[in-house]
Amino acid sequence: MTGSTVPATTPIAASAPASRGRLLQILGVAFGLAVIVGNTIGVGILRTPGDVAAHLPDTRWFLGAWILGGVYALLCALSLAELGAMVPESGGQYVFVRRALGEYAGFAVGWSDWVSSCAALALVTVSMGDYSAAIWPGLRGKAVALALSVVLTLTVIQALGIRAGDVTQQITSLLKTLVLVALAGVCLMWTPPSPQPAVTAPAAGIGFAAVVLALQGVIYTYDGWNGLLYFGGEVKNPGRDIPRAMAGGVLAVIAIYLLLNVAFLHVLPPARMAGQDLVAATAAREIFGARGDTVVRGILIVSLLSAANAILLIASRLPFALSRDGLLWRGFQRVGTGGTPRPSLYVSAVATGLLLITGTFDQILALAAFFYVVCYTASFISVFVLRAREPDTPRPYRAVGYPWITGFLVVASLAFLGGNIVSDTRNSLVELGLLVASYPVYLLLSRKTAARK
Repeated sequence: MTGSTVPATTPIAASAPASRGRLLQILGVAFGLAVIVGNTIGVGILRTPGDVAAHLPDTRWFLGAWILGGVYALLCALSLAELGAMVPESGGQYVFVRRALGEYAGFAVGWSDWVSSCAALALVTVSMGDYSAAIWPGLRGKAVALALSVVLTLTVIQALGIRAGDVTQQITSLLKTLVLVALAGVCLMWTPPSPQPAVTAPAAGIGFAAVVLALQGVIYTYDGWNGLLYFGGEVKNPGRDIPRAMAGGVLAVIAIYLLLNVAFLHVLPPARMAGQDLVAATAAREIFGARGDTVVRGILIVSLLSAANAILLIASRLPFALSRDGLLWRGFQRVGTGGTPRPSLYVSAVATGLLLITGTFDQILALAAFFYVVCYTASFISVFVLRAREPDTPRPYRAVGYPWITGFLVVASLAFLGGNIVSDTRNSLVELGLLVASYPVYLLLSRKTAARK
């Protein structure tokens, strides 16, 4: 991605004359932990272990993959926390990429991030509807209506202000953590009717390809570690709180994931986990019998509510940031008196609703993984660019292990993109075509916005 170099983004307060309010710097470490846990932990940890066990049918390799994936996510968080502390503005990776690589690169990252977030929100809420219908048969066939009602309810709550969004996120993330820890505890306390044999495959029987495929699923399940970066302009002490919350949030997710996987292994050997669509449900059936499915689906609904609130909070900051920098209609930068960018929130909710009604979110998510990695790659490169271009800019926190760890993340991301192009050429060509097509869209929107000024 290329584009002209742009100066540092104007301070948040500069948008105040065009708005009825302003973003409020009231968020702390508790919100950071809640939004990272909420944005990261979803259905994946209850489903992915089956795929990982299919590739790595050995307890040591299986757990090793989850530890390695967690370390990778932690290194990513500790690298980009430097940019979050250095440029404390709301808008996520878009903010850093625009500053380092130019307006078009920032636009491509911001736009693709927003569309992917709306699609992810649609998937999360419609999944809540599906799981609810499985528990209450009277709701069958109403998954989309239930999803729309969840989006509407969360939109109303968040429109009240960032304090309401903050409290909702902390409560829902705490509930999620409690129910997942309770599930793990029940599994660990369960006494099997007969000893569960450990299935240990010789190291030579596990190939490199199996490890890579397993890690892809694990790393995807850890995705969401960057959640706090979207709220940099609303954190009370960004230089201190952003690095602390990002490190603490990822460590909390690693602990929860390892606890759950150890608990699942206590109930099911890897051979029985392998290929299961929902390992948690299989484990629950062993313990609770036929009621196991209902227990797990209830846990999923609670877990997804936290994710939905986090994703909508994140999505609402992207049109706001693009508008603030003159890349979208200036009305999206308006902020309500409670500190919520309401027009940006509303357009995100409407876009999610349209994706739900048309059922097109699956197609978007099929392409989203590629763009997620493109965004991460551009962000890691931005660490190097801003170190070179702005060596004197205050950095309250500096990336751990720079330049080696950050350089490794750039290489790993590029390798993933290359592997994706080789293994899924058809979708990759579509994704690259969309990236190229974004440039004329950027020119059109930026010129129209400039003409209105």
